Order: sequence, then C-alpha cells, then structure tokens
Amino acid sequence: MYQKILVALENGQADKSLLPHIAELAKLHKSKLLLVHVADGWAARNYDQLQLRESQEMIEDRAYLDEKAKQLRKHGLAVETCLALGDPPAEILKTAKREQCDLIAMTTHGHRLLADLFYGSTIEHVRHRSMIPLLIVHAGKLKQG
Repeated sequence: MYQKILVALENGQADKSLLPHIAELAKLHKSKLLLVHVADGWAARNYDQLQLRESQEMIEDRAYLDEKAKQLRKHGLAVETCLALGDPPAEILKTAKREQCDLIAMTTHGHRLLADLFYGSTIEHVRHRSMIPLLIVHAGKLKQG
C-alpha cells in the first residue's frame, strides 16, 4: 500500500517519536523511506538565488539525515535522504509530489491558537494542501514495544 514514505524530520527530539512508528510501518509494507529535512535559515532560503556556499546549519542537517538513514538501514530498510531548502511546508509538499510518495509522516507538537500563530504550523499548511495521506505522530509519544 505504501511504496514510498516521505518522513519529515525536524533534526530534534520530535524525531525520536516518529522514527519508531515509521520503521515498523515500512517493515510491514516493505516501503522505501525518504527522509526529508528542510533547512530554512537565511543561507538556505537564499542559497540558489545568491549562489551561496552551504551554511553550517545545512552541513549539520545533511549529517543528521545521513546518520538517521544509516540507523534505519541497519534494520534492513531502504532509505534515501533529501535536504530541501526554503519554506518547510512548500518543500515537503513539492518533494512528496516530485518523488511520488504515497504517505507523508510528520510530528505535531500540539500547539494551540496563539502558539500556532507565533510559531507557525508546518503541519497545518501541509495538512490543508496535501493530496497525499498523512501520518501524524504527537512529539514526545514514543512507540511502545
């Protein structure tokens, strides 16, 4: 059913909640995983336009993706990585479409009203614009098993 799953990683604690769920789902469906992180700092948002060098943030994000992919491959999973640059919701949706993913997996932090307005909500933007099914795991809820 799920041949290719886009896994949107934050490069933070929330990923520890998401990855166990996705690893188990990928095993069950023999899915390929596409780990995606969107670098959204100033250098990342202006990288192409100003022909910049990779920032330290981008270098660290790429290393993080590679490390998570390596860990998942140890469990026999097929994993690719993608470091996208720019606006997280737009890049997640664009990457999912380009890579023909049939599921997008993300975490939610459960902000409410003012926090969402202040911090923005990547998941809300993706949720309202995606034609691809979403798997949403609450950050902090580690998979038991």
